[in-house]
Amino acid sequence: MLKFILFLMQSLPESSGMIAFSLALVRVKLRWGIILAAGLVSTLIIYFIRELPVAFGLHTVVSMLLMAVFISKATKVLPSRSFAAVFACFALLALLEAIMYEATARLLNREIKDIMSDYLLWRITGLPQALLMNIAAVLMSRYRKPMEGMWKI
Repeated sequence: MLKFILFLMQSLPESSGMIAFSLALVRVKLRWGIILAAGLVSTLIIYFIRELPVAFGLHTVVSMLLMAVFISKATKVLPSRSFAAVFACFALLALLEAIMYEATARLLNREIKDIMSDYLLWRITGLPQALLMNIAAVLMSRYRKPMEGMWKI
């Protein structure tokens, strides 16, 4: 149960931030209630996929598809733009993860593989990138002014 709570603690803000950042990229107004609900659904699906005996990384592909489909169905954004925004968002996440895990390894004077083997430390290390993703979404939304009437729901 603790493993699930730790996963939610890190993954829910990260998933919500990724959805928000993708929406901001395509100039959709950030409606946090919808974003948090979609982030929770995404987080739960990702958790169950990660618990299955399937290739590691499958959860990433499924997450990308889920987010792109959600954006294209819940908004007036074309599927191609939705996929492009989600892909850009995942690229930003990969960059943030690399920076955060490298910084943590240097700060704690530990190898990244050692950090990854400590589930609590691994999840806590992911919190700053989740926060940064949400901040990036808000900043992007201010920089790229949302267009009116983009939500279908």
